[in-house]
This record gives sequence, C-alpha cells and structure tokens, in this order.
Amino acid sequence: MDTHKYTLLACLLTGMLPLTAPCCAVAANQVTAEQVVTALEDTFGVTPGERRNHTKGTCAAGEFVGTPEAAAYSRSALFSGKPVPVVARFSLAGGNPKALDTAKSARGMALEFKLPGDNLQHITMLNTPVFGAVQPQTFLDMIVASKPDPATGKPDPEKIKAFKANHPDNLAQAAFLANYNPPTSYANSAYFGIHTFKFINRGNKTTYVRWRFVPQDGEKRLSDDELKSSPPNFLEQALIERTKRGPVRWDMLIALGEPGDTEDNPTIAWPEKRKTVKVGTLTVSSAMPQKGGECEKINFDPLVMADGIAPTNDPILLFRSPAYAGSFAKRMGGL
Repeated sequence: MDTHKYTLLACLLTGMLPLTAPCCAVAANQVTAEQVVTALEDTFGVTPGERRNHTKGTCAAGEFVGTPEAAAYSRSALFSGKPVPVVARFSLAGGNPKALDTAKSARGMALEFKLPGDNLQHITMLNTPVFGAVQPQTFLDMIVASKPDPATGKPDPEKIKAFKANHPDNLAQAAFLANYNPPTSYANSAYFGIHTFKFINRGNKTTYVRWRFVPQDGEKRLSDDELKSSPPNFLEQALIERTKRGPVRWDMLIALGEPGDTEDNPTIAWPEKRKTVKVGTLTVSSAMPQKGGECEKINFDPLVMADGIAPTNDPILLFRSPAYAGSFAKRMGGL
C-alpha cells in the first residue's frame, strides 16, 4: 500500500479531523470534510449507498497508452508506452441521482489506472477549465446557498445572489457553465484536471503541469433547441451506443507551467500560449450502467498517485481526499 492509501486510512480512522498528512489537510478557516459532506446531504438529500456528490454516473472501461515524449517530464509507469488498464466513471455534478442530463452543471470523468505491481493512479476531472472555489469555504457556502426552498423546490435567488457577491472566486466557472451548453455526449466533451500537478522525471526534475483530455470525436454541445427537447436521461445510453460502434478516444495533453503561473489556485486558467505536449491517449472500449459496474465501488481519490506525479499545495486538491473518504465510508456502510 502506498503513502496516499495510508493517509486515506488515517482520515477514515480519525473521522476526517485535521492531520498533518496531505490528504487530511484543511484550510486555515477549518472547514472540515464532514461539514461539506453533511451540507451535500442537507441540500440534495441522501441516497443510501450512493456518492454524496456526482451521484448520477456511468461506468466505462478501456486502456491508456503514454507517448515517448511524456518520459521527458514524468517517470510514472503511466507513460511506459505499454497499455495500462483503466476503469472510468462519467458523471453529473451534484447529489441528485435523477439530475437532468440537460442541466447546466459540470460533467465529470474519473479514471483509475491499474499500473504494474498493484499500483494505482487516479485522475479526476471536470468539463470546465477552472473550478468554482479557491478555498473549501467557498465550496461549502455554494452547497448551502443551493439548497432548494421547500416552497418552490428551487434555490432561493436571494441566497444565490448573496453567495455570488461574496465569492468572486466562483464567478469564472459559473460564467463558463452559463455561457456554454452541456455536451451532446460524454464522448464529445473535453475534461480538465483543474489543478496544477508536479511531473517528476528520472533525473528528479520537477515540471509543473495542468492536464486535459481532448476527445478525438470532437467537442459538440447541445443547441438551444436540443437543450429544451432532449430527454432527461440520454447521456448514459449515448455513451453505451457509441462504444458499441467502436472505441472512443481522448488525447491527454499537458500544459507546461512557466514562472508566475499559479500553482495553488484552480479558479484561474493558465494563459493559452503555454507549451502543450501530448503525453498519451485514453481509449474507452465499453460502457455500462453504474449499478454493478466496476466503477461503482471505487473511491476516485485524486491524491492516489504513483511515483512520478505529485500534488501541489492547492487547498482544494488537498481537501478533496478527506471529503471523498467521508462520502466513501458512508456509502460503503450502506448509509
């Protein structure tokens, strides 16, 4: 078991209290993972045995093959050039298992790479180029403000307005979601790592990178008419049918950081002129409903990393691990 798995276990055993281990780190404002998980439950309700966030999802499977160019930046076995088995999960943001596939919310792609020696690499992404919080407090406040008013079944507009006024770090992601319609298929969406990571090569040189997965099928979004007329549950079946016609592929690209680029703020995008390198291709060959699928019981903790890739001190990245662990422990317990 690697270090991140040990720290994950520590988080579970200590009830997600702040520890010195990276996955249990919390911001100075002392927002805890338990508070966030509880807020998600209060806002969306609880579906026993299911994730508290990104509840609605679809499983998939395939492989990843790294490029020779990747070795210059990372010594990870992920980039050996040999096929690496992958378990994938596609999802909608939020804790509603019946969320509309036309909702203007984030889409997720989570990947578990099965590396030699029983080692794992996790990558969890969104289809927005930036995140909506620079600190856990913003994310917590967003969930609380989003709680439906019992009288209308929708969030209170005044609470949402007040949240936006007090949290400018949420505006960039919110604007992206408002200005771009959702994808026509999971297969027609790019996915972004959001955070900055460290790539470490065999000479121990560290390069700061941000990655994204770009679909070879091309990015396609619902038209305004399709947004109104599409059924509430089309994404899963569309992916299943697409994989039956043949493999679906995404190119993994990394942008190379330069001095002055933010390393710990996922709400700020790097300049588009940054050098980009293709480091591999993900191939998804099959998709299936989440229930009973291999992805269903995986905790896609973004801090599960193999040698050659490491986290930065991004408060949101470090906070995700104990939050995921809290949700995972509850659903594995049938709660």
